[in-house]
Amino acid sequence: MKNTLLIGLAAASLLPPLAISSGTPVNLTPPLGLPPIYIPADNPLTQEKIDLGRQLFMDRRLSHNNVMSCAMCHVPEQAFTSHELGTAIGLQGRSLRRNSPTIINVGYQRSLFHEGRELHLEDQIWSPLLAKNEMDMPSVGYVVEKVKMLPEYKGRFEATFGGEATAQRLGFALASYQRSMISGNSRFDRWYYGGEKNALNAGERRGFEVFRGKARCIVCHTVGEKYALFTDHKFYNTGHGWLRSMAPEKASYRVQVAPGEFVEVGSQHLDPFEKPLPDVGRYEVTLDPKDRWAYKTPSLRNVAITAPYMHDGGFPTLETVVDFYNKGGIDNPDKTPLIVPLNLTQAEKTDLVAFLKTLTGDNIEQLTADARKARENYPIVKQDASDHYMESIGDSRP
Repeated sequence: MKNTLLIGLAAASLLPPLAISSGTPVNLTPPLGLPPIYIPADNPLTQEKIDLGRQLFMDRRLSHNNVMSCAMCHVPEQAFTSHELGTAIGLQGRSLRRNSPTIINVGYQRSLFHEGRELHLEDQIWSPLLAKNEMDMPSVGYVVEKVKMLPEYKGRFEATFGGEATAQRLGFALASYQRSMISGNSRFDRWYYGGEKNALNAGERRGFEVFRGKARCIVCHTVGEKYALFTDHKFYNTGHGWLRSMAPEKASYRVQVAPGEFVEVGSQHLDPFEKPLPDVGRYEVTLDPKDRWAYKTPSLRNVAITAPYMHDGGFPTLETVVDFYNKGGIDNPDKTPLIVPLNLTQAEKTDLVAFLKTLTGDNIEQLTADARKARENYPIVKQDASDHYMESIGDSRP
């Protein structure tokens, strides 16, 4: 049985020979405030892989209808997230249930997606590529064949990996590009780790004392002696997800109709529309009831430029997030005991938000400009990838 499974996976291009890298090695020097980033032994970083991954990231043809690219939910000019809506819009306007997290510093994450369902950056790409409400590709093999037939990729995989495009090599290239997107040396870093006394003003310094003291943010958004990822990589039920799922039906709902524009709509008028997708968080991975509505602690780096917040984009500003935690979240049977009322004063909340705004890295504009080196719009190949493959093999097989 095991051998049969391995043969089947290999036939689907999921288990090709290890992707041998040839090219220009890249050594990522971590900026102030960040540790060395983990690079998998089977996917060493090269400039060629980064460049290829960037092109794939921006290419709209990686969606079934040649419209959606990775960059349309992770918008470079919006710190590689999406500011306009709480949850991004997928292929042909289909609803998504989660906020688009920034991919800046994603290489430091121990698990991926809000509930941590993926463990390796090299494998992460297949979830959005194959999801019916995201990029809607029919299958892994279809994606591989489509990339092979696109003229802009002729010879690129051979030059980068020493062989043709495969599922593994697609993942390796995209992971390499995303892993290269490191941002640190924030004003906080220069003050806390660099000894630059004037990098933070008095209010921001008071905000840090609130952060690691009365507000207890540091319990989950950790700060180390030599670096700070501002996450413990764990999962918690704060009550926000529970409320979205379990709250009784209301007479009306606040509905977003455009960026920054909301209207109150009676519940009876919403019946014909698509219902919110169910979401029970980490439970979907572990099937452990204690993980219901638990979501991953996000990093707070660049938090000032990655609104809206929470797994569903439910909070538009840092002030609303602070207010939520100040009141102790939302009580429910599985709420983490770490979330309790804080009794912060208005001055303390103001200082805390001011501190959070000091966590923006110093190279955000550079990362944006780098992403835009790649094109989004290429000529669309008329022939379907599946038909192209069937014609290419012809009668060469029984």
